[in-house]
Amino acid sequence: LQFLYFIAPLPSLFPTMTATTASDLFHEDIENLRLNPRVLKNANFRPTSEAVSEKAKWKRNIHKSGCDRKNDWRDCKETTLGLKGALEEAQRCLKCVDAPCQKSCPTSIDIKAFIGCIANHNNYGAAKLILSDNPVGLSCGMICPTSNLCAGGCNLAASDAGAINISGLQEFAVNHFKKMNIRATRNPDLPDADKMPTSYNTKITCIGSGPASVCCATFLARLGYTNIHVVEKEKYAGGLSSSEIPQYRLDTDAVQWEIELMKDLGVNVHVSTPYPGFSTREKDEAVFIGCGLPVPKIDKAFEGLTTENGFYTSKDFLPASAEHSKPGMCSCTSSFKKPNLEGRVLVLGAGDTAFDCTGSAFRCGAKRVMICFRRSTADMRACPEETILARNEKAEFLPYCQPKSVKVNKDGKITSIEMWKMEKNDDGSWSRDDDQVLTLKCDYIISAFGSALGDFSDEIKTVADINSWGQVDVKSTTLETKTPGIFAGGDCIGSGLTVEAANDGKTAAWGIHCRIQKLSEEETKKPQLPAFHTEVDDVDISVDFVGLKFPNPFGLASAPPATTLGMIRRGFQQGWGFAVTKTFSLDKDFITNISPRIVNGCTASAKYGPHQSSFLNIELISEKSAAYWCSGITQLKKDFPNHIVIASIMCGHNEEDWKELAKMAIECGSDALELNLSCPHGMGEKGMGLACGQKPHLVKDICGWVREVCPKNIPFFAKMTPNITDVCDIANAAKEGGADGVTAINTVSGLQHVRPDSTPWPAVGSQKRTTYGGCSGNAIRPIALKMVSSIGNKIPNFPVMATGGAENADSVLQFIYCGAPVVQVSSAIQNQDFTIVQDWISGLKWQLYALSRPDLEQWNKQVPPTPVMKFQPDRRKEFPPRFGPHLVARHKRETIEIGEEKVKPNHEDPVVAPKAGKIPSVNDLVGRALKHIGSFAELLGMAPNNQAVALVNDDLCINCGKCYMTCNDTGYQAINFSPDTHQPLITDTCTGCTLCVSVCPVPDCITMVPRNTESRANNPTYNPSRGIPYGQKNLPVGASVVLDLEDL
Repeated sequence: LQFLYFIAPLPSLFPTMTATTASDLFHEDIENLRLNPRVLKNANFRPTSEAVSEKAKWKRNIHKSGCDRKNDWRDCKETTLGLKGALEEAQRCLKCVDAPCQKSCPTSIDIKAFIGCIANHNNYGAAKLILSDNPVGLSCGMICPTSNLCAGGCNLAASDAGAINISGLQEFAVNHFKKMNIRATRNPDLPDADKMPTSYNTKITCIGSGPASVCCATFLARLGYTNIHVVEKEKYAGGLSSSEIPQYRLDTDAVQWEIELMKDLGVNVHVSTPYPGFSTREKDEAVFIGCGLPVPKIDKAFEGLTTENGFYTSKDFLPASAEHSKPGMCSCTSSFKKPNLEGRVLVLGAGDTAFDCTGSAFRCGAKRVMICFRRSTADMRACPEETILARNEKAEFLPYCQPKSVKVNKDGKITSIEMWKMEKNDDGSWSRDDDQVLTLKCDYIISAFGSALGDFSDEIKTVADINSWGQVDVKSTTLETKTPGIFAGGDCIGSGLTVEAANDGKTAAWGIHCRIQKLSEEETKKPQLPAFHTEVDDVDISVDFVGLKFPNPFGLASAPPATTLGMIRRGFQQGWGFAVTKTFSLDKDFITNISPRIVNGCTASAKYGPHQSSFLNIELISEKSAAYWCSGITQLKKDFPNHIVIASIMCGHNEEDWKELAKMAIECGSDALELNLSCPHGMGEKGMGLACGQKPHLVKDICGWVREVCPKNIPFFAKMTPNITDVCDIANAAKEGGADGVTAINTVSGLQHVRPDSTPWPAVGSQKRTTYGGCSGNAIRPIALKMVSSIGNKIPNFPVMATGGAENADSVLQFIYCGAPVVQVSSAIQNQDFTIVQDWISGLKWQLYALSRPDLEQWNKQVPPTPVMKFQPDRRKEFPPRFGPHLVARHKRETIEIGEEKVKPNHEDPVVAPKAGKIPSVNDLVGRALKHIGSFAELLGMAPNNQAVALVNDDLCINCGKCYMTCNDTGYQAINFSPDTHQPLITDTCTGCTLCVSVCPVPDCITMVPRNTESRANNPTYNPSRGIPYGQKNLPVGASVVLDLEDL
């Protein structure tokens, strides 16, 4: 087959060559190369008028104005992130120690940890961290004013890079978890509900179903309480999140999903159920007041005006627009008339609510919206996220205005408003200037001047004090009112942000728990609130390997993370399942390190901070004595009996030395030994490490010596060097010598940096000398995977422990699939700290769980698959690019599609999560990929009938042309690129090389599809161009042709 495929002339398959001279072989489609980059010979030149005209054709930052957004309630937040944006933003994060962002978050979310999870493709782990501290984490991710909270404390704000988009990352992670359809479950550490103490059946009532009540009820349910009731007077749950925050900022599905997570834990929700009053409270019943501020404050200028006149309060307008725009809040039973604000709208106020009214007014048909407020623009209370959106939608701002009176026509409709001018005094106070009056014509007025408790305050006064601000008085630490057992939080106590209300619910939950359980004052000061839990967290990731039980597959490598015994102890405390000590030797072979010796590699280009793709070190083995390590191993096994401790040892090619050191390591209680036969620098010059590990007969000798003194119940591994032609030769020698397995691989010998002045880095001493060091990090993972899989295929059933480039749970799973059930880690920890293991644990648990769910099995790196666009010859017309006139055309088409009376689907009940099947163990997955790895000759037999071609998703394409450039200059010139729309089109000459997929900056924008009659109707069979048919002679030289592309 190989012979036929490469050699045999098959005229029926290959195109006929028509070249007559060698110059004909240089023919290219010059017209298609018009846009291909080229070196400029002269300065660019064009008139300014032409530049201005061209700019309009390519402009992307064309914001859809508010007056074009009628009925368009889709998300338009600038913080929203897709996959590419989220990964790049997450990898920018420094994951700082004592992170200021977390200190600035009212709910104290572990922000750096969840961002680290996103950077490592672990959206489940990120969502678990977020929801553990904030049960309404998705809502907060969508609407939190992070510029004034967590992002305001970001250390990167002090650099030119700017603060991290934390809210966008939070929304991204929790939204992806929402798509996983995984339900919340009860904490497995709790006794069964019927076996809980009777105090946990105490009735608890939460008044209102907004964020404060949802969080309070959720945390109480996590603590084990089983008689929790949330009462809501409206016919839908969610409080202001449902009724007042617009759909384009906060999707109602997100709110209802958070409520469903609460209900998963057994919380009872009663809608259309006003609270009957505190006089009906049962004995010992705990009550949480989370009713918000339901009544608007109205200026005297608007007394007597109603919606019939064109006057709305925010409490009239926002619920009305919500009920007619949010799926699930059915407008057919709405108590509000749909607002149709055709004309000019004045919004009064400068808080977040006023800006919600502004955006909603545009979507209800307003042609012009003016925001009027008493103070200056610098004194606006609204967050920047809201004001920027309003500016982009062309809302107008009018500061220093206070309402004086409203004028109406004979039909009672508003026609204008008179406003007094406000002045700021030297002491910072504001006063009205009666001499300055401004008249503004308008058709509608929306007042957003704040809210109050209203009539319900009389009921509250029977159990709590109301302060001068009209808010409920509570103890700051527990949120308990003056009446024992009655708590309050959210808007009604002055917490105006959703995230603050969420934290109030969290705080009150602990206060209620302490009250019911009668905890001591000391216990009260140490809150222990359970984390978010799902069935994913119950997945077992322990590993049975060489007769040992590993708690999980993640271990500290014999490298910098295991420099001291204290470091290994801390690693175990954070969750690492095993550790390999830093390599130690007999005292006579002591070493002393030089410095500098550990530097970041050159493979990450201009990457600063974490997520370095490689490191280089010229560090030697441990400077500490064998007695230090042996004493410490004994102590570690006493303190952590369920963790695996592996002693890494090194000697020269000396039988007595190996036997002596091996006995010492065994007698101190090591679970296993690792024979370091691969240190790539320094030690080889002493006849140790690499000097032994590159020669099969030496490896066999050493393994034989250790086997003689090592009991059968103490496995030992020979650590392989990658600096060898075929690692399997060395692995076979280790097996023949009696080793129980091998570790693959040690670092790759290399030279990382030579500076412009010709000196290397790291450079030692004044002479700036260096040597070849060991390269590590994810840059060497391809080498490690090759060697692990090679051993797995060539030496079946021979245990392999992997090391070399693991950076997250996904990469560890790759090693498992290639045949190594446990993996040692160093560079990833060097990039961050020991706590990354919790990210890896939750990530691997999710991977195993996903394999038991058909709907999740095809997810890649915890992201659902992007539907592959079907091949359509005219698809580029259907999906025009997003710039210039094309973007304007898209906007117009979208407006037409939305229509004036767009029918919105009613909210459907949440889809029942599919029941997970049998969840595989780590051991079940070992070596799964080996059957897919073979020789190139095997692939050749598949080639003629298994070709693929590239397909561009024009709706995802950002028109950068990276595919076009790489195909032209390093590929097969198979992509046409439109000079007008910058849309790429894969031609029939595509050979399926996949270069375009590799360089495309948009995930899944280009995919490989089978080459067949559907994807290539005119050329379904791959007919490679041979240039000159086989068997023909060389062509004569023709006339020289020099093509100057600049002439085009």
